[in-house]
Amino acid sequence: MTLRRLQPIAVALLLAVAGGWWYFGGSAAPKEKKDPPPVPVLTARAELRDVPLTLDLTGRAEAFESVSIKSRVDGQVQAVAFAEGRHVTQGEVLLRLDPADYEARLRQAEATLARDQAQLIKAQADVERAISLKARGFVSDAGIDSARAAVTGAEATVKADQAALDLARLQLGYTTVRAPFDGIVGARLVFPGTAVKANDTTLAVVNRVRPIFVTFSVPEKYLPRLRTGMKGKGGITASLPADKTPMPGTIRFLDNAVDATTGTVLMKAQLANDGERLSPGQFVDVSLAIETLMQVVTVPAEAIQQGPSGSFVYVVKQDQTVEMRRLTLAATQHGIAAVKEGLSAGETVVTDGQLRLVPGARVRPADAKPKQ
Repeated sequence: MTLRRLQPIAVALLLAVAGGWWYFGGSAAPKEKKDPPPVPVLTARAELRDVPLTLDLTGRAEAFESVSIKSRVDGQVQAVAFAEGRHVTQGEVLLRLDPADYEARLRQAEATLARDQAQLIKAQADVERAISLKARGFVSDAGIDSARAAVTGAEATVKADQAALDLARLQLGYTTVRAPFDGIVGARLVFPGTAVKANDTTLAVVNRVRPIFVTFSVPEKYLPRLRTGMKGKGGITASLPADKTPMPGTIRFLDNAVDATTGTVLMKAQLANDGERLSPGQFVDVSLAIETLMQVVTVPAEAIQQGPSGSFVYVVKQDQTVEMRRLTLAATQHGIAAVKEGLSAGETVVTDGQLRLVPGARVRPADAKPKQ
């Protein structure tokens, strides 16, 4: 095939290519660029409110009163009158010791007192006789003085005998052991026949649990605010780990020294413990109010985002576009963020969907219907 024959074919190919370009691309009008659709988001409105600042701590329940009951006399257990773990009232009999020895001592003291009272009566009669005999000249003044001294000695002896009788009666009473206050008695620690020693052997433990104390430790950096709060009768809210029903309490004790090993200060709060939900030694969750921020701007905590320059939120403007606003936070408590600077009450912030946003992006609240 010669060059002259190839030229028409090449021209035809070029014309075909040019026509195709004009038909498929060159003749097409430029397409209009469409705006991206608005981003669906969740929003919330900034509000003014009082925000209580609290510390979430772990505490332990402690009996309001607790006594390890011990005998005040030596003896042997005769009977145990209480049932383990039940309520007892003040003055209720818990145990009895064998009283035979102390009953004998009581009778002995009564006999001694009776004997010495008789001696006193005789001495008084001797004084009267001596006075009558002195009038006849049979007794000297020295004899009367001796008679009167004998009366004084007899009176002192009678007083000593009376004291010994009272002591014997007390010791006999100590053989009956009673509850010192209303509470719950623990396990039996002795049984009939057990020999006990005065002020040594523990017979039972009684705890008063209504009301009850909750003890907990607070970091020392909060000490100034705690002292201020106690002047206003600060309080706590306690709850069980498995039961979040709140139980209010009142602070009753702030220790006078900081524990140098932990850097904390010990506190106690008193709870009514209605229904006896708490038992001594039980762990509880404690929420301690340390301060209240009055009328601050608040937003849900999920609206707060973190960036290189700190905290910020996306604020929804009236034209449904967003603005990135830097904030200064005062505190974050229980899902609420208190804003110190950067936001005003009534402004709308984005709480969900921030990952798809940039400054100036258009948004559509999730509960709003898209335009048809």
